[in-house]
Amino acid sequence: MLQKLNATGIGLLTGILMIGLSLGFFYSGMESGSIIQYSIYIVYAIGITWAVYRFSRTEQNDNKFGNYFQQGFKCFIVVTLLMIVYTFVFNKMHPEFTEQIAAVYKEQLIKKGNAMPPEIESNVSEMKKSYLTILIAASVFQYLIIGAVITLVSSFLFMKRK
Repeated sequence: MLQKLNATGIGLLTGILMIGLSLGFFYSGMESGSIIQYSIYIVYAIGITWAVYRFSRTEQNDNKFGNYFQQGFKCFIVVTLLMIVYTFVFNKMHPEFTEQIAAVYKEQLIKKGNAMPPEIESNVSEMKKSYLTILIAASVFQYLIIGAVITLVSSFLFMKRK
C-alpha cells in the first residue's frame, strides 16, 4: 500500500501523523516547548523527503529540479492545509488558550505602565479577537517556509544522486 502512495498521499499521511503526535503530546500533559515536540517537524521533513525520493525512483523522473520540487510541494501543501485546519479546530475547542495569552498580555501592558486601565482592556479585547487569525497566519507562514526549504534541499540532493 505504501508503495502506491503519490506525493499528495504522502502529504496526507504525514499530516495525519503530525496531528496525531501533536494531540498525543498535548493530552499526555507534556510541557509546552519540550524538545520531544520537535519530532513533529522531523516527521514533516521525513514526509517531504520521502515524496521527493519516491519521485526520484520513477520513470517520469527527468532529473529536472522543477519536477523534484513539484513533488515536494504537492506533499507540503497538503500537510500545511491539514495543520491549518487542525490549528483552527483545536484552538476553537480550547478557548482557554486565548484567555491565558490575554492574561499574559494584560500583565505586560500593566508592567509597562504607559496606558490607562480602559486602554489596557481595549487592547486586550482586540488581542483576543485577533489571536486565532494571527496564530493561523504564523502557522501558514511557518509550514510553508519549512516545507519549501526541506523540498529545496531534498530536491537538490536527489537530483545530484542521479
